[in-house]
Amino acid sequence: MTTIPITLESSTAISYDIILGKLPPMNFSTKVVVVTNPTVSSLHIKKLLKEINAPFVKVITVPDGEQYKTLQTIEAILEEMFTYKLDRKSLVIAFGGGVIGDMAGFAASIYQRGIDFIQIPTTLLSQVDASVGGKTGVNNAFGKNLIGAFYQPKAVYIDPTFLKTLPKREFAAGVAEMVKMAITFDKDFFQFLEQADLNDDEVLKEAIARSVQTKASVVNQDEKESGIRAVLNYGHTFGHVVENETNYTTYLHGEAVAIGMVMANTLAQELGLLTPQEAQRVVTFLERFDLPTHYPIRNVETFYDHFFLDKKSANDKITFILPNGIGGHVMRDDIPKDTVIKTLASFVETK
Repeated sequence: MTTIPITLESSTAISYDIILGKLPPMNFSTKVVVVTNPTVSSLHIKKLLKEINAPFVKVITVPDGEQYKTLQTIEAILEEMFTYKLDRKSLVIAFGGGVIGDMAGFAASIYQRGIDFIQIPTTLLSQVDASVGGKTGVNNAFGKNLIGAFYQPKAVYIDPTFLKTLPKREFAAGVAEMVKMAITFDKDFFQFLEQADLNDDEVLKEAIARSVQTKASVVNQDEKESGIRAVLNYGHTFGHVVENETNYTTYLHGEAVAIGMVMANTLAQELGLLTPQEAQRVVTFLERFDLPTHYPIRNVETFYDHFFLDKKSANDKITFILPNGIGGHVMRDDIPKDTVIKTLASFVETK
């Protein structure tokens, strides 16, 4: 069992543990609701409920998929929570991937102005990234995660055995989020991943632990993304536009991030921050997991305009998170439009 502490002393004096290992028995003296989706429920709900000891436990099931990450779904969750007469001492358990974690956490943050929740992530993406750090929220027509709150869980339980049932494509999407941290923060970790056999349980557990430790270190420094935490959005500025243009139905989030990293790397090369050889190492790694590395842009100006809906943009300036070599990063809001357009043009759809 590995325990990785989160301590947000600088802003809110919040602390909690991320527990990596077999899901332990959990005892609660209050009402508990588990928010999940049909896929996770059919595979794992019996295992979870066997470990929960509480006077009242109910399961709220919401549809599976990014397209359901909406205020309408949040309202449906809240309706059930009110029906079960949860009070301010009740607990929400987010049991699923990043979509479930974001929605369950957001619902907990606004139910009676905030009740406790814990994260039990079941996908690789949510285990290495989405469940750690307290970002919650939903999408709308204007973009991804534009409605939400920073709301920290009371604990995160990461049990890698849940990944045994994860489809190959979902696993790869998690690898994309894992490697984004290595590229921007830890050259040695990237080299580890290049050589790692992630089918090996112990190697995978090591990779998850290193990812979570990186994320925890960053969140401890910057809970609400006013500085260094924004670096974790490497690949996301481009990737969120890809997701928005395809209505969140074509690509998994991690797949869009993979495309976004390749786009960001192309811009980094244009600025002399990344060599062609380093950029190719990233492409080679992503392709090893059958992750997409190209997106056919239909209209460069439209794609560019979508950047301004990104939460990191301010005062009509777009903030780009770019690698500075493998293992380094820069944040730039002064890149000329022509330079960005040139990068986007290299992805234009060809007939």
